Amino acid sequence: MSLNSHRHLISKAIVKLMTLTQECQLIVLQLQGPLNLQQGQVLREQIISLVLQPHHLLAIDLAQVDFMDSSGLAALVTSFSTARLSGCRLVICNLQAPIRMIFELTQLDSQFEIFENYNTVKTTVNTL
Repeated sequence: MSLNSHRHLISKAIVKLMTLTQECQLIVLQLQGPLNLQQGQVLREQIISLVLQPHHLLAIDLAQVDFMDSSGLAALVTSFSTARLSGCRLVICNLQAPIRMIFELTQLDSQFEIFENYNTVKTTVNTL
């Protein structure tokens, strides 16, 4: 497995690009702090700036997100739609308990692919 990593700090999000296999490039978006109206806009802009392709797997890591309101949730749904239109696969990992509860209450846990952690995402990609 070849891991070419690049990190860019953009507002309150860290973007890591990794080539896992010849067929798949993993893009990890690590969000930090609250996912609210302001950060939701940053997320939307990030997704658009990435120019997603069908061979991309976009993993949104929410390990450091301690709060999410309806605007943040809407930003994730918009990101999911944008990724799907590009043919890109979007997954979410590392949900804190309060954030997971929001996904369950809104039944979005059945719409998103949710992984316990980042390593599970990588393992899943490597078994495809």
